[in-house]
Amino acid sequence: MAKILIVDDELPIREVLSATLKDDRHEVQTAQDGESGLKAMQSYSPEIVFLDIWMPGSLDGIEVLTKARGLFPQMEFVMISGHGTIETAVRATKLGAWDFIEKPLSMDKISIVISNILQYQAQKEEKTALLNKLRRSIALVGEAPKIIALKQMIARVAPTPSNLLLTGENGVGKELVAQNIHYLSPRASRSFVEMNVAFVPEDLVEMELFGIEKGALPGMDRTQKGKLEAANEGTLFVEDLARLSPLIQEKLAKTLIEKKFQRIGGKEGISIDVRFIGASESELEQLVQSGKFSGTLFRAISTQSFKVPSLREHAEDIPALINHFGDQAAKESGTYRKVFSDQAIQLMMNHTWPGNVRELRNFIERVYILTPSDFVDIHDLKFAGLSVNETTGNIEDLPTFREARARFEKEYLVKKIQENNGNISRTAEEIGLERSYLHRKIKSFGIEVQKGNEEI
Repeated sequence: MAKILIVDDELPIREVLSATLKDDRHEVQTAQDGESGLKAMQSYSPEIVFLDIWMPGSLDGIEVLTKARGLFPQMEFVMISGHGTIETAVRATKLGAWDFIEKPLSMDKISIVISNILQYQAQKEEKTALLNKLRRSIALVGEAPKIIALKQMIARVAPTPSNLLLTGENGVGKELVAQNIHYLSPRASRSFVEMNVAFVPEDLVEMELFGIEKGALPGMDRTQKGKLEAANEGTLFVEDLARLSPLIQEKLAKTLIEKKFQRIGGKEGISIDVRFIGASESELEQLVQSGKFSGTLFRAISTQSFKVPSLREHAEDIPALINHFGDQAAKESGTYRKVFSDQAIQLMMNHTWPGNVRELRNFIERVYILTPSDFVDIHDLKFAGLSVNETTGNIEDLPTFREARARFEKEYLVKKIQENNGNISRTAEEIGLERSYLHRKIKSFGIEVQKGNEEI
């Protein structure tokens, strides 16, 4: 079923077409001229409009279509006429009409057109829903001033076609920012292709970017497309740009400027339409000045450039990030989200997090794996890998791995023994250790067990 509006000055056409469409269980309204048709579009909000081209009054069908496409972009228009020409049909199509049907009207053709439009709209709605779901899943978490400014910058640059340069420390989320820009842009329905130069062997970077023709190298028995072709009409995100060799930098710059390139071993140019987003931990402008990075490439990608802040610069967002990553970890493990104590959250806010948001996310995942209870306190953080200075409350660097493991084991055993009120047998059973082995651990760590609960 569809909501359909018929705009035609001929009463018989309106009546016959309306009755037939209602028999097919569509909801139908009619209008007799262009002015009343525009008013009906406003009040009725049809999905499909059958619009006659030649109508009396101040507005003919082409003029109504021109106005309506700007006012009601969600509607689809099918032009109908008994005096149509190829030029008129072409003009209507260029203005955004879905199709052109000549009178006398064929109901079979009208049914097919309606079916095609409804199928297209359903697919469009499904794609929009999926995109919105994706946008929510990659949304930037936080309300700190620097994150608000970052979100505002993304909203400004996403609709533009400009190439971009993102800078910032390792782990700050440059890839996530690039994804947000892509999925908020007109290219959202096209591919988002990623490449991290640091993870590609140096002698394969050119082939990874530009592709290679069949036979260009011994054993190359088929043509291989590169990232640039894979991202055509979409977005290519390349991280760690400073690692590109000078030769690749110049070739990439030429490609972005001319929008054309050749595969390795290729003879014909390949035209592409790619939005390029580059990322670097290094300040490329300084590398350009020192001659270590191509000025041509820098200018080609830095039409828009901004820095993604470190986690230290928006530490007030850590509680929200804990909840966000906790939700993800709980979903993946099929458990409930854990509750962090105020003291545990404060300790995490005091930490410097040199690996930024990525390190925090990995740490939360580790906490979920290593903490059996639904409540996370300081000792759970320590057991998962954070060391706390008991006098200052600040997180300090860990000692050697062997010392760290021994300390975590001791703290874990103390916690479990306390939870079981000093009952060694029950503790051993709960944590999956032999009772005799647990006794040896208690003795080696010098753990005191309250007498009366169980003899050591």
